[in-house]
Amino acid sequence: MTRIDLDYCEALDAGDPLAGFRERFALPGDVIYLDGNSLGALPKAALDRVTGVIGKEWGESLIRGWTAHHWIDLPRRLGDKIGRLTGAEPGEVLVGDSTSVNLFKLMAAALRLRPERRVILSERSNFPTDLYIAEGLIDLTGNRHELRLVDGAEITDAIDAETALVFLTHVNYRTGAMHDMGEITAQAHQAGALMLWDLAHSAGAVPVDLNGCDADFAVGCGYKYLNGGPGAPAFLFAASRHHAGLRPALSGWMGHAAPFAFEPGYRPASGLERMLTGTPAVISLAALEAGVDLMLEADSALLRAKSKALGRLFAELMAQRCAGHGFRLASPSDEAARGSQICFSHEHGYPIMQALITRGVIGDFRAPDILRFGFAPLYVRHADIWHAVDHLRAIMESGEWDRPEFHKRASVT
Repeated sequence: MTRIDLDYCEALDAGDPLAGFRERFALPGDVIYLDGNSLGALPKAALDRVTGVIGKEWGESLIRGWTAHHWIDLPRRLGDKIGRLTGAEPGEVLVGDSTSVNLFKLMAAALRLRPERRVILSERSNFPTDLYIAEGLIDLTGNRHELRLVDGAEITDAIDAETALVFLTHVNYRTGAMHDMGEITAQAHQAGALMLWDLAHSAGAVPVDLNGCDADFAVGCGYKYLNGGPGAPAFLFAASRHHAGLRPALSGWMGHAAPFAFEPGYRPASGLERMLTGTPAVISLAALEAGVDLMLEADSALLRAKSKALGRLFAELMAQRCAGHGFRLASPSDEAARGSQICFSHEHGYPIMQALITRGVIGDFRAPDILRFGFAPLYVRHADIWHAVDHLRAIMESGEWDRPEFHKRASVT
């Protein structure tokens, strides 16, 4: 194993082809930010864009902004941009609502496309809200379906003639383990099931090719690697082959064939627009568009290469500098099998993370014992990784993590 020092890390940064992007984010100088997998950093362009939307577009145009500034087109326009990041065609992605709401809409529509089947299949370690949405939908529809949960490695073997829908998160939120989208989608289709992917920890961080893997549906998050801001709108994808058969469970006026005809009955729009519900959140969409535009400037192959390099560096430094302190790698050891994050388990994970955050190294904690570190390749440097592990080593050697204030649980972890 190569002995790594700070000079080595700084040399990697000097040769980084993505280095210039860091200056386009408003990052505090005293912070090492390794939590872009929870909330992306602020693009400077987003601040300018939102200021313009509020002060000029809304302030001067008032309601005329819906047409004068094309506010009404934001869900579709921004959807097409995210489609370019995720391997979708124009008209296959829409932006709006939250990931959970979009999951509900697509899951309900998918089950209607397979009325003779009763099983919804997922993995036990899926993000909890995804499972909660499935449970709620099953209850709402009279318990005609069953949510069947298996371990991730058992998914393909569990798909059978009863399976209506397989839904998985591409990159596991707790461990960073990444599924093979192509292989699992093919297995689902071979059994006659539909496939829905949650891209919350994928879009903007790892290569995604929805049409290349023949996915049916997908949802994704706007506030993580797409840097859309806290609570940013989410997105949904449906392959064009399904559009004509989609029956929205939430048949809102923006999904109507003629929203401003104000007809008393619902008629779905001809394409994916039928999956829209309420009025677009213009200010939030504008902030997200600034983040997506920035992502579109970067080469996806370079993003993935740097993502893997940062994860590899963190793992090597942990092995060299924090051995003997009780950390256990909770992510796959194969860098190609994990997303843009790396996770370690520790029995005192929560207070250790609070001690790190107090020092300005921001990661996060996931119960029961996971310290999670996310690497947004546009602004995380190799030297940041060195300093983060250096702080972690100091915390463990001094026992600093065991201070009483670090054991007190906050409402957000």
